[in-house]
Amino acid sequence: MSSVLHNSPAMSSTEPLSERQRRHLRGLAHALQPVVRLGSAGLTEAVARETARALTDHELIKIKAPGGDRDARDELFAELARRTGSSLVHRIGNVAVLYRPRPDLPRIVIPD
Repeated sequence: MSSVLHNSPAMSSTEPLSERQRRHLRGLAHALQPVVRLGSAGLTEAVARETARALTDHELIKIKAPGGDRDARDELFAELARRTGSSLVHRIGNVAVLYRPRPDLPRIVIPD
């Protein structure tokens, strides 16, 4: 695990999302295409760094993982969210939605 991912102020974990907030973010994510695709190597430092960069740029992103064991895939998505300080908004099949507001100027406004 890289200290780069944990020492940046942008990487602080977000507060838990309410169901209303999750529903709002799922609606926004519906039209998005996955920006990060996990390969056979799984969750590497490079993938975690790229995901963190994508979250900084977009705040809300989709991640696509290879098929296979559902429990392993769920653990992978949870670990990626933890390593990037983001919230796992939704997971369906082999696609997950992650959200992390920009610390300087959030572009996505979510309801209270």
